[in-house]
Amino acid sequence: MKQTHLYDVLIIGSGAAGLTVALQIDSNLRVALISKSSLQGGASWLAQGGIAAVFDKNDSAEAHIADTLVAGAGLCHEDAVRFVVENGPGAVKWLIDQGVDFTREDDNTSYHLTQEGGHSHRRILHTADATGKEITSTLVDQALAATNIHIFEHHCAVDLVTQADRSSRKIRCTGAYILDINSDEVELFQAKSVVLASGGASKTYLYTSNPDGASGDGIAMAWRRGCRVGNLEFNQFHPTCLYHPKAKSFLITEALRGEGAVLKLPDGSPFMHTFHPDAELAPRDVVARAIDHEMKRLGSDCLYLDISHKPAEFITEHFPTVYKRCLEFGIDITTTPIPIVPAAHYTCGGIVVNTKGQTDLLNLYAIGESAFTGLHGANRMASNSLLECLVYAHAAANEINLVNQQIPEPDFIRAWDESQVAFSDEDVVISHNWDELRRFMWDYVGIVRTDKRLQRAQHRIKLLQREIQEYYSNYKVGRDLLELRNLATVAELIIRCALQRRESRGLHYTLDYPEPSAIAKDTILVPINFAGQDVIINLN
Repeated sequence: MKQTHLYDVLIIGSGAAGLTVALQIDSNLRVALISKSSLQGGASWLAQGGIAAVFDKNDSAEAHIADTLVAGAGLCHEDAVRFVVENGPGAVKWLIDQGVDFTREDDNTSYHLTQEGGHSHRRILHTADATGKEITSTLVDQALAATNIHIFEHHCAVDLVTQADRSSRKIRCTGAYILDINSDEVELFQAKSVVLASGGASKTYLYTSNPDGASGDGIAMAWRRGCRVGNLEFNQFHPTCLYHPKAKSFLITEALRGEGAVLKLPDGSPFMHTFHPDAELAPRDVVARAIDHEMKRLGSDCLYLDISHKPAEFITEHFPTVYKRCLEFGIDITTTPIPIVPAAHYTCGGIVVNTKGQTDLLNLYAIGESAFTGLHGANRMASNSLLECLVYAHAAANEINLVNQQIPEPDFIRAWDESQVAFSDEDVVISHNWDELRRFMWDYVGIVRTDKRLQRAQHRIKLLQREIQEYYSNYKVGRDLLELRNLATVAELIIRCALQRRESRGLHYTLDYPEPSAIAKDTILVPINFAGQDVIINLN
């Protein structure tokens, strides 16, 4: 008999967004927290740079808002930007109250604030260069101690469960089918409220700074159940990931450039000043395109980031994680430039939500990198993402706490049926399609695009999706197959968004339309089963 779980709140994803919303939920409500790997396995754990918030007396919310709007290249929603920035310091103070230990100045009277690309002031709170690890480990400890939070590690979401809501004539989300990776059993989790905090989709690309789980699961599941998605053409490529045959896309934090690191060509000459007046502190999209341009112009496999002109003690104190990791590969960053390449880093678009994190499906919320809030516009400004996680997690939790008692219990749902499928003896199909998808996305839908490249990608993704769907329909599901299916869905959505944007703006750069349009518009895709429309309910 397959197990069915019943909770008040189901949270899919255990990074900073998922943990924060879990801890903000009323302690009288039972919460299920789903983690695809361990609680330390997500992208939040890897975040190095920090979290942006106004803590300096010389800084202001208006300055932070203005910087974000500029970085977003005309596509930020000012109401969302203002909402996040104005609620940011309170959300960060909540983190501090949970026990997060941000780096302080030498006199211990104030926090050490660093500056990153696009910011006009020092406003990045950090814990050396391992901020994500400090935040996540602190929140994990709190979640483990909370008696109302039940944690399910090594569980992978398969699909959302929806039902018609008789009172509103809308579709509501009432849970999800979840694969227990260890037992290979699909279990039903029912809940009054469901939160998608499952991260982005950077594993769509061949080179990425993200962990293996960043396969766009929440975005794909929400789309399949009728939620709109938006601005998925804006994929942020982090300019500086470690280039080494044995390194798995280790991210070199932007904070190095904030503290004076210089980008150099193989001959040792700097070049960023020829692309932007802010040189190394230019927005990430500018820096990534500059590196991509110089690599292609010179035929180089990589370029270099040099901070060796700074005192060794300064480097090891401020960037211990980068220093130790590079040293493992024989690179002493106190004396030697770091070989780097751009890599897919952040999904700026996602599931359309409001300022409470609500999606088009009743009782379904999306927060963090899986959501499209309007904060990032056409280009995410450095260190705004953790801030967005916190602020929207608080907002979603407040709304859930307010409405939970009024939500009826979910109707009966059938257990997962796999009576008509078999065990696969050809898993090579999954690995081959996974590799092919990520390679053509990198080649055709990467940092620089053209209509012809996008059309080639669209043709390939349709063929792949047919193969994947046939496989999915005939064999037992596993994590690799589920992730491949979701990656293919999100890849199609990225390509469709990119084809619709006939201009270059922010992170979307196309040689066919190199200039921005006079009017900036979001790219919103509406599914044929759009959940926002009224449904006909059979009352018999």
